[in-house]
Amino acid sequence: MSFPLLTATAALPALGAVATAAVPAARRTAAKWLALFVSLATLALGIVVLVRFEPGGDRYQLTESHAWIADFGVRYELGVDGIGVALLALTALLIPFVILAGWHDADPLETGNKRWRPTQGFFALILAVEAMVIISFEATDVFLFYIFFEAMLIPMYFLIGGFGDSAHEHGDEAAATQRSYAAVKFLLYNLVGGLIMLAAVIGLYVVAGNFSLAEIAQARANGSLHMATNTERWLFLGFFFAFAVKAPLWPLHTWLPNAMGEATAPVAVLITAVVDKVGTFAMLRFCLQLFPNASKWATPVILVLALISIIYGALLAVGQRDIKRLVAYASISHFGFIILGIFAMTSQGQSGATLYMVNHGISTAALMLVAGFLISRRGSRLIADYGGVQKVAPVLAGTFLIGGLATLSLPGLAPFVSEFLVLVGTFSRYPAIGIIATFGIVLAALYTLVLYQRTMTGPVKPEVATMPDLRPRELLVVAPLIVLLIFLGVYPKPVTDIVNPSVKQTLSDVHKKDPKPSVEAAK
Repeated sequence: MSFPLLTATAALPALGAVATAAVPAARRTAAKWLALFVSLATLALGIVVLVRFEPGGDRYQLTESHAWIADFGVRYELGVDGIGVALLALTALLIPFVILAGWHDADPLETGNKRWRPTQGFFALILAVEAMVIISFEATDVFLFYIFFEAMLIPMYFLIGGFGDSAHEHGDEAAATQRSYAAVKFLLYNLVGGLIMLAAVIGLYVVAGNFSLAEIAQARANGSLHMATNTERWLFLGFFFAFAVKAPLWPLHTWLPNAMGEATAPVAVLITAVVDKVGTFAMLRFCLQLFPNASKWATPVILVLALISIIYGALLAVGQRDIKRLVAYASISHFGFIILGIFAMTSQGQSGATLYMVNHGISTAALMLVAGFLISRRGSRLIADYGGVQKVAPVLAGTFLIGGLATLSLPGLAPFVSEFLVLVGTFSRYPAIGIIATFGIVLAALYTLVLYQRTMTGPVKPEVATMPDLRPRELLVVAPLIVLLIFLGVYPKPVTDIVNPSVKQTLSDVHKKDPKPSVEAAK
C-alpha cells in the first residue's frame, strides 16, 4: 500500500491540535511553538502533494478509498484535482502566517483584573480548522465532505466568540456581547445551510444509492443514472444554498461583516481566506459535477445574485468607518466575482474564478494582517482615529498600500490576472453582466484609496505619533505574502497550469464549450 499522503496532510494538523491543547497551562510559549511547527510540517506535506500532482494526469490523483459505513454506501474516499490541490496548498501556506500573526492574541489580558484566556486552545482551534478544511478539499465522498463541511463550524464558533482583539477587551462586557452575537450569527446561518444540504445529501443517496462523487458522475455520464428534472433541481438548490451561505453570496452574506469585525485579525483571515473558499470550491466540485442540468437552469439567477454581491459589497465598503468591516464587505464583492466566473460557464471564467480564490486568499491575508497590526497599536478599528501613519511607520504603511492595491486588482499584482479572466469569460457569454461587473473595479479603487488616504496620509494625529513600525515577527508574516502577490501578478502560469485541465473537465461535465468569437478576424 502506498503512503496515504492526503490522509497524512489532514491528520497532521488534527493530531497537532490535540497535542497543542494538551500542553500544560504554564507552558503557553511551548504551545505556540508546537502549533507553528505542526503548521510548517503540514505546509511541507502540502508542497509534496503539489509536486506529486500531475496536471495532465487523471482527474483525481493520490486517491485513497476504504470501506467506512458499508451498509449505507459511505466510503472514506479522498482525491485531489487541480482546483483542490491549489486550494489545499493555499490553506497550508496561510496557516503558519495566521499563527505567527496571532502570536500574542490569546495571551492573558493585562488589566486591573488580569483575565485568563486559553492560549493553547486558541492555537489548537486554528489547527483543527486547518485539518477540516484540508480534508474538505480532498473528500470525493459526498457524505465525508458534508461531515467536515459542518464540523469546521464548531472551532470557528469558539475562535470568533472566545477571542477578540486584546486592544478592545479590557474587561468590556459590551465587546464580549458583540463577539458572542457575531459567533452565534455565524453558527446559525451556516447550520441552517448545512441542514438544508443534509436533506439534499439524503435525497442524493435515495436517487443514486451511494455517495461516491466519481461513481455518481460516471453513472450520469453513461446514462445509467437518470434524475428527474425537478428532483435534480431540488437537490441542486439544497447543495447550492449551503455553499452560498459559506461563500458568502448576497443575500446570505450578513454574518460575515459581524464575524470578521469581532474576530481577531488572524481569525478574520482564517474566515475569509480559508474557510469561505470551501463554499466556492464546492460549487465547482459538487454542484456542477453532480447536477449539470440544474446548474445551467439556475445560472441566470445566480449570475444576477453574484452581480448584486459585487456592486452591493463594494458600495457598502465605500461607506464603512470600521477598517475590518470594510475588508469584510470588500470580500463579499470579491466572492461575487468568483461566483460570477464559476457560473459564466467558460474556461476563462472558471480558470479566473479558481485563480481568484488563491489570489484573494493571499491579498486579503496581507491586507487584514497588516490592518490587525495597525489596530493593535492604536487600539481602535475606526478609520477616523488614524492619520499620518506613513510618516511614523513607513514600512507598515507601505505594506498596507500594497495589500490595498492588490485588493483593487492593480495590474502587476496577483488578483488582476484572475479578475481579468473572470470578466473576459463572463463578457464572452453574458456581455451586459460583464460590463456592469466592471463597475466593481471602480468602486474597489475608491474604497481602497480612500482608506489609505484617511489612515496613512495627512497630518500626524497625536495618538499615532509614537506608533512603532513593523517588528521582525510582523515583517516575517507580511513580506512573503507581498512577494507572492508580485510573483503571481507577473507570472501566474504555475497556478493556471495546475487548474486549467480540471476546469476543462468541469465544463465537459455541464456540456458547455467556450462561445465562438462573434467577430471573425480580418483576413
